[in-house]
Amino acid sequence: MSVTVVLGAQWGDEGKGKLADILAHESQLCCRAQGGNNAGHTIVVDGVTYDFHILPSGLVNPGCINVIGSGCVVHVPSFFKELEELDKKGLNTEGRIYISDRAHVVFDVHQLVDGLEEVELGGGFIGTTKKGIGPTYSTKMTRSGLRMCDLFDEEIFEQKLRRVAQGYQKRFGDLLKYNVEEEIAKYKELRPKLRDYVVDQVPLLASAKEKNAKILVEGANAIMLDIDYGTYPFVTSSNTGLGGVLTGLSLGWRSIKEVIGVVKAYTTRVGSGPFPTEQLDEIGEKLQSVGHEVGVTTGRKRRCGWLDLVVIKHSHACNDYTAINLTKLDVLDDFDELKVATSYSYQGQQLEGFPASPEVLAKVEVNYETLPGWKKPTTGAKSYYDLPNQARKYIEFIEQFVGVKVKWVGVGPARDHMISR
Repeated sequence: MSVTVVLGAQWGDEGKGKLADILAHESQLCCRAQGGNNAGHTIVVDGVTYDFHILPSGLVNPGCINVIGSGCVVHVPSFFKELEELDKKGLNTEGRIYISDRAHVVFDVHQLVDGLEEVELGGGFIGTTKKGIGPTYSTKMTRSGLRMCDLFDEEIFEQKLRRVAQGYQKRFGDLLKYNVEEEIAKYKELRPKLRDYVVDQVPLLASAKEKNAKILVEGANAIMLDIDYGTYPFVTSSNTGLGGVLTGLSLGWRSIKEVIGVVKAYTTRVGSGPFPTEQLDEIGEKLQSVGHEVGVTTGRKRRCGWLDLVVIKHSHACNDYTAINLTKLDVLDDFDELKVATSYSYQGQQLEGFPASPEVLAKVEVNYETLPGWKKPTTGAKSYYDLPNQARKYIEFIEQFVGVKVKWVGVGPARDHMISR
């Protein structure tokens, strides 16, 4: 059995979905380990665009079973809505999608509280998607949350949800416009519909391992949004790196054969927080418009800047990549020159790594290497040596600096716009 893990190496939105889609066509099982429907992958297949949020994008492969793991948090109405959207586009998912009975449930109250917590933070707001992810992980960690298995015992479910609602009501008072009885009633309808999707993931994954199945783990968000190694507090509420894969799925470290870091050829981030290579000028605007940098989940414009290899090196130190997938190289086709961040300085001293303090990160001076642009289209390239010479030099500079081979290069939005080396 071999497990391949695909992880975001920056702040998310690197284009993980396309590689996950390609690899899912060689896999019998595709799993999500963490996060909720605050993630977003867009996959274009035969001219049809599919948007994935909580669902693993392995659903595009009709021969692939998909699992939402124990480390995930699931808003059940959104889960069904997403399945309906895929069904409308002619994608049959019957018998191919399961949720771990240990995954925590995102309730409507969590989503309402998410917005209220952002208001509390005032000027220091995180830029959350308001999908209820943070509040759900909070209740998980305080051991007051509900898991999928709790939904099927009506008495326990109602008692626990009322307790959660009561706690929030005490905290927010009249600001929280929520009726717990309405949500309890909603689950009376959802419960029978949900039953066929909820499984014990431990024997399911153990059985896949025994059968030597090829397993793909599709990361959500990215390492710079990791609760421990990202730009805290401007992060998500789960472990988005390799650690989250090991805790969110019962696969075991010995089964992991490949860990692929997905790196956008420039840098973007959504929401608040320090962003050292951000370009608040025509460069940033050009990257945003040419790259169509708008969030799949939020519809927000993404902040854009030059490629930051300090971030990628930190990312590799945390996740230990075996290979890199460089995406959206074609967005850089029309630049005369390209800047790449190679180190940070703070108060006149060059920093060894990526600083933990957001206050320090907001004040670093970025040291750049300038590389020539190629001023030629890359989208038609089918092989590595079809790429312009300067584009190959850009890729090789990244490889040498990070110490990891760039195994795939994305040169456009479609499935076949991917060069494999």
